[in-house]
Amino acid sequence: MTTVWDRPEPPARPAPLDRERIVAAAVALADEGGLDAVSFRKVAARLGAGPMRLYGYIATKEELLDLMVDEVNAEMLPDGEKGDWRAALRGHAHRTRRAALRHEWLADLLGGRPALGPNALAVREAALAPVAAVTDLDTAMRAVETVGAYAIGAIRREVADLRAERATGLSERDWQRAHGPRLRRMLETGRFPALSRAVYDGTDVDAATSFATGLDWVLDAVAARIGRPPA
Repeated sequence: MTTVWDRPEPPARPAPLDRERIVAAAVALADEGGLDAVSFRKVAARLGAGPMRLYGYIATKEELLDLMVDEVNAEMLPDGEKGDWRAALRGHAHRTRRAALRHEWLADLLGGRPALGPNALAVREAALAPVAAVTDLDTAMRAVETVGAYAIGAIRREVADLRAERATGLSERDWQRAHGPRLRRMLETGRFPALSRAVYDGTDVDAATSFATGLDWVLDAVAARIGRPPA
């Protein structure tokens, strides 16, 4: 089965059109209105072209989404920084989060089948190679998957919170004030002692701090596994 990257683009025509322009327009539409705002008709309209012309470059919407994801993966490539495997995985997770906050629709596509575009493959190589250099390949693969699973889950939760805030018009603090009385009544029943302590005595941190802290804990667990003798 060939991919969109394996097929040559059609010959140039008088009106300039290519995959790069199509993908840029699709990313812009998704940034403005989410994945529901992306269709061949809307992309073609953004480019001033007929929808059928796009099919000469991209066969399906799934291919278009693959190209969009690969385009954003270019923003996740390491910028020549040096460091050990831990720094590589930490950097990968933070770059993924920053890309998803710039392009919230990306959160909906993270965690599916591995992307096969050149940028996505380069990102995966940059994450895997430093870990594979210090442990066996299977352990390295599980380590990258584990850190990735944490990052994807945390990113999706953060993006969901941002969307809820926009949909309701309530900031997190506004939401807490609005629902605080009911929560207080429930906690006063004594049925939720641990939750009550968390609400009244726990430290409230922002999303970036929560992400970084959880990531360090996951990396600590990976480090312990990597340092463990083979069974």
